Amino acid sequence: MHAEPNADTQRAAPPAPLIALLTFGTGGDLQPFLTLAEGLQRRGRRTLLIVPKFHEERVQGTGLAYLPFGTHEQSQSVLADPDLWDERKGFGVVWRGVLPSVDALQDLLVSAAGAGPCIVVSHPFLVPVAAMAREQSPALRIVGAYLAPSSLRTVHDPLTIGSLNLPSWVPVAWRRALWRLIDRRWIDPDLLPGLNAARAGRGLEAVPSFLDHMQSACDASIGLFPSWFAHRQPDWPLTFHEGQFPLRPPSRSLRLSAELESFLAAGEAPIVLTPGTGHRHAARLFRDALSALRALGRRGLFITPYPEQLPAPLPPEVLWQSHVPFDALLPRAAMLVHHGGIGTTAEALRAGIPQLILPFAFDQFDNGQRIQRLGAGLVVPASRASSRRLRQAIGALLARPLAERRVPSSFFSQCI
Repeated sequence: MHAEPNADTQRAAPPAPLIALLTFGTGGDLQPFLTLAEGLQRRGRRTLLIVPKFHEERVQGTGLAYLPFGTHEQSQSVLADPDLWDERKGFGVVWRGVLPSVDALQDLLVSAAGAGPCIVVSHPFLVPVAAMAREQSPALRIVGAYLAPSSLRTVHDPLTIGSLNLPSWVPVAWRRALWRLIDRRWIDPDLLPGLNAARAGRGLEAVPSFLDHMQSACDASIGLFPSWFAHRQPDWPLTFHEGQFPLRPPSRSLRLSAELESFLAAGEAPIVLTPGTGHRHAARLFRDALSALRALGRRGLFITPYPEQLPAPLPPEVLWQSHVPFDALLPRAAMLVHHGGIGTTAEALRAGIPQLILPFAFDQFDNGQRIQRLGAGLVVPASRASSRRLRQAIGALLARPLAERRVPSSFFSQCI
């Protein structure tokens, strides 16, 4: 006999959680979250991107649901500050750029959580902001999305802190002491007062350490990099899950400009140079790179949205482009010379071309060291990247057999 459904069985299933993807920074910080949102949407998940107003035009073209925060002026003031690319001062520049938007970001997150279950997938630097919203909406959950390994604190090998590479023989106790010193002298004096002032404004208790809070406040963590690039460390969060580079699948719809196609067809594969989409203070690097290319007799392609940095005029053998899709360009390049941002690094690995990494700040030093250990490139700190050093490093990489500098393409089979 068929039983009539009772009230419990007729009760509607709980709504699927909204996945809010919270990010900021340059185009390299934005792209992984766009790729995650697109992948989640394909899997039937509800997503909401929360992005700086500065990136609104780029997000509009994706068709993804989004909400902007901040102003163009706030983003531009961060990019205009040359201290952004100082390895000791850069974190403070970024955090001071976030602070004017802290209240608005919390309100956006609390509103999203008030409409039903909500998971915030957050850029690590914004985890403290998401944690403040969670204290107002306890049902909200935070997933820290770590774009690069160095965003996760560790006392184990490899230990790269900015341009400092600790040898493996340094005892763990000394490593812990070094981190405490960095917190006390460098990170917390610059970042903690602003965070705790924002928390006090919401009636919340102060936190004792910015980086410790950033890492421990997450309910779960994911690495947006594969284990072959960075193995899980013993002191990473227990809730950490290994992932893959969130690279877009190669698209046949992506096209290079007619000017670039003509340039590529006119001679040997060029050496591509970019200091990153957000770097407005790399005039010396472009000047020294041009000198190195001339000495080597090689063609070059300079990529930057800020052409005022470029030597003028550029010779015919060097072309400038504002933006280029790397998945379409890099397989046709001889080499990539770049700042070491994780997205650019991953694209060059996928293309199988050598990399010369010139780190300025943030995760770039650690990414560069990992590339060097993989045998896929060399590292020269940007502060030491003279014309002579660039010429020597580029020449050394070009002399390597191609088979020695490729990462197996099977490593990329699980990219989102």
